[in-house]
Amino acid sequence: MITANDIFTIPSQKQFEKIALKVFRFQHENNQVYHDFCDFLKVNPQQVKTLEQIPFLPIQFFKSHNVVSNTNPAQVTFTSSGTTGMITSRHLVTDVSLYEESYRSGFSQFYGNIEDYVVLALLPSYLERDGSSLIYMVEDLIKLSNQPESGFYLHNHDDLIKKLTELDQSGQNVILIGVTYALLDLIEKHQFQLQNTIIMETGGMKGKRKEMIREELHEQLCKGFGVSAIHSEYGMTELLGQAYSLGEGIFECPSWMNILVRDPEDALTYVKDGKTGGINVIDLANINSCSFIATQDLGKKYPNNSFEVLGRFDNSDIRGCNLMVL
Repeated sequence: MITANDIFTIPSQKQFEKIALKVFRFQHENNQVYHDFCDFLKVNPQQVKTLEQIPFLPIQFFKSHNVVSNTNPAQVTFTSSGTTGMITSRHLVTDVSLYEESYRSGFSQFYGNIEDYVVLALLPSYLERDGSSLIYMVEDLIKLSNQPESGFYLHNHDDLIKKLTELDQSGQNVILIGVTYALLDLIEKHQFQLQNTIIMETGGMKGKRKEMIREELHEQLCKGFGVSAIHSEYGMTELLGQAYSLGEGIFECPSWMNILVRDPEDALTYVKDGKTGGINVIDLANINSCSFIATQDLGKKYPNNSFEVLGRFDNSDIRGCNLMVL
């Protein structure tokens, strides 16, 4: 039996691989969707000895199937955002304490004690719908900060500008976490010169603005907030883990996550470090759903296990995944 302690106290890459293979065999046996997918690929779990031999479930399966590895009822169901009529992903979480331990431990690993920060959240598009895993996480971090100044801001920019300026000038450490378009809206209204604030973007224009390349986006945000670097969070509805970038768009994983980059032409092979391909995520916190997810993101991996997100496949680009649709 694999426990939360096994997952969140991994000391080395060798131990990560050992536990990941155990999780693979557990999920092959207990997750019917994943089992059928592995059968479709004619994968014998007894012959899987390395991470590269593990099948990665295309993320689209979360739109069409209940991807679970036990029979327990869902304590919470996270759903992805989407336009009206669009089929969205559903992540049935049967033990929400694993999600809480994942983002709490992950934050601590990258930023230290949450109580050292005031957490301000500018996430209007997420606040306006139910089922957001990001809102669940940020709401909890706001409570854990134990700071009366922490809180959400929907569209009240004037209050946020005043609060952010006052806190920063007082020497208080602040994290402003926001969806990309809302951060751009804020700096169009007011230009800052922040000394004690981390700006963390969670990605996405949500159809509010044209998409921008990361370098251009971060240059605008750095200038508008008066900071030297923009931090980023890489997470999604289908994952319980998050990777973080402390600048330059280079992400690092917590010890229970890992990234592989697949060939964009052949989803069952991998490219070398530094080459562009599709991002496959191993997230051991997903023990009760599926820990091996083939995302629709394009990226590069680097030798120290860090990675970069370069964009997304459009549907015409997912040639290598065609054989994966059951």
